[in-house]
Amino acid sequence: MNINKLKEIVMKYVFLFTAIISIVAVVLICVFLFANGVPAMKEIGFANFLGGTKWKPGNGLYGIFPMILGSIYVTGGALIIGVPIGILMSIFMARFCPDRLHKVLKPIVDLLAGIPSIVYGFFGLVVIIPIIQEMFGTAGDGILAASILLGMMILPTIINTAESSIVAVPEAYYEGALALGATKERSIFKTVIPAAKSGVMSGIILGMGRAIGETMAVVMVAGNQAIIPDSITSGVRTLTANIVLEMAYATGLHRRALIATAVVLFVFVLIINVCFSIINRRSE
Repeated sequence: MNINKLKEIVMKYVFLFTAIISIVAVVLICVFLFANGVPAMKEIGFANFLGGTKWKPGNGLYGIFPMILGSIYVTGGALIIGVPIGILMSIFMARFCPDRLHKVLKPIVDLLAGIPSIVYGFFGLVVIIPIIQEMFGTAGDGILAASILLGMMILPTIINTAESSIVAVPEAYYEGALALGATKERSIFKTVIPAAKSGVMSGIILGMGRAIGETMAVVMVAGNQAIIPDSITSGVRTLTANIVLEMAYATGLHRRALIATAVVLFVFVLIINVCFSIINRRSE
């Protein structure tokens, strides 16, 4: 057996080992969450837990419906802001951007991806919230502030993923559309983008996962009020914020209810990924 063959065999088992570790880690997380969270839901009552509008652990009330709505509103707002900007930016960088400008923009986008969440949170506190206070005459922290901030945070994920997918589309697609008489813009939006749809959707999914799982920045700008919001400027508390704010001192059923909240978040993300996978398969 030569040295190259031996290297191939060794690397095969190294990759297999790392894959098994990844699977085992996911399984252990799932077992921990469901083993602690589902019994807590059963004790509280599934309807009371998922549909309850009052979160008062001191009074034995563990309704997370306001937090579910808060997560949906904030994530939806972030997607409304971040997805159009991210996709258009990725198209510009992939097809319209001059090379000299691309060399400047690409590191900036990568830098945005590396900025810590706490820095984004401080930016929201000192820039976004005062602007909202001036415009709407409110406290400033709430759905709108969190949506704007998360929309900014998911931009690097969407831009990098979508740009890589657009660049990977064979040039023949674009040239063929031009040969048929389409304009440059129409060739890109009607031919190249549909061909890169899988990668663009992946970027959106990853951005959504970043938005719904973000904690520290949201805690700093969302208001953290466990109530059903009645406007875009109302304060909200997301599922992740609810966990991080109370886990340090929670005990007993309260602690298990927070773990059950993590189960709901886990299932929520899983449903989103499955729905996007179904949409992608049907549209292919």
